[in-house]
Parts: sequence; structure tokens; C-alpha cells
Amino acid sequence: MDVNLNSLSLKELRDLQSQVAKAIASFEDRRKKEALAELEEKARSLGFSLSELTSTMAIATRKRTPASPKYANPADASDTWSGRGRKPRWFEAALKSGSSPEDLAIN
Repeated sequence: MDVNLNSLSLKELRDLQSQVAKAIASFEDRRKKEALAELEEKARSLGFSLSELTSTMAIATRKRTPASPKYANPADASDTWSGRGRKPRWFEAALKSGSSPEDLAIN
């Protein structure tokens, strides 16, 4: 397909651009459908359905459990920190005032 872009008007260029964007999206959709059909056929040849395999994979992923608290605020014992992530202000303030992390540790 030979198109002389220099001979087209701005409207024609924008129409062409729109048509190209639609063609690209359509092409990607076709490729995804082909890949999905290929994966479904492979799963079927192994005696499974693709949905069966993908739901099993979702269940197999590990869920993170919240970390247990390791440090407690001396002014308010219900204010705790696991030692992960950003240090709370009370922890940094206690360190600046001379406490050690061991002093703040939950026993």
C-alpha cells in the first residue's frame, strides 16, 4: 500500500491515523483470541479446562499475613510497630531520647 502522505489534507491524515489505530487494536484483539484458543486447546489436550487451571493458580498464590508487632510505644502500649517499613515517629523519638530498640521491644 503506497500512500503519499504529503498529498493528503489534515482531515485525511487524521482519518488515516484513526483507521490505523483501529487496525492496530483489532490486530491485537485477534492475536489475544488466537493465543487464548491455543492455550485452551493445550489445556484440553492435558485433560483440563483453562478456567480450571487458572483458578487453581489463583488459589496457589501466597497471601501475606500481617507481621506480628515487635516494638511498642512506651507512652501507649497499644501503639505497636512490626519493624517493617517506615519507622513510626514515636520509635524515632525514643531512639533520639536515648532508648535502644531493645528497650522498646515487646517481650
